Amino acid sequence: MIGLPHFLVLALLVAAVGAAVDWRTGRIPNVLTLGALGVAPVVHLGTATALHGVSYGLNAAAMSLLGAVVSAVVPCFLYFSASAIGGGDVKLLAALGAILGGACPGLSGVMLGLETEFNAFLAAAVIFPGRLAYEGRLGGVLLNTIWLVMNPLLPPHRRRAITPEMMTYARFGPAVFVGVLVTALTHWRQP
Repeated sequence: MIGLPHFLVLALLVAAVGAAVDWRTGRIPNVLTLGALGVAPVVHLGTATALHGVSYGLNAAAMSLLGAVVSAVVPCFLYFSASAIGGGDVKLLAALGAILGGACPGLSGVMLGLETEFNAFLAAAVIFPGRLAYEGRLGGVLLNTIWLVMNPLLPPHRRRAITPEMMTYARFGPAVFVGVLVTALTHWRQP
């Protein structure tokens, strides 16, 4: 019988491929993210219909779509307002929301997508400063961050020009994988 563990494994596989490609290339391929985003509601519809009937299948597909939308809200805000996250990261989180969204009855699957997203941001908050400290760049990045925050508050003649060198980019795909892994470990149930 298909259940939550199967969808957790699927989410882990999608996140692992996304993390590996992001780590190597700095991009997450559309074929992975949009493919998973398009296939997840169909898989939920088919499996839930086969196991429990049409109304349950339609509900699972709707929850999958809702999971994708809800999981994309914060990443879209970060992408469009501050360019603080990449477009591939937004699509990856939406795809994971779609995979997990229909995995449980009601809104609990949608909450799994949000939990995964929260765990990914938490992992990034630990991984990124650790990496910067290891590279000996943490102090400079923190100083640049202070300038970026303070710049709009300063009078125009005291503001610093924001140069590309002041910005630090990090690949978010590995943190998303850690987020999915933590979610899978906390919600794994044996049949």
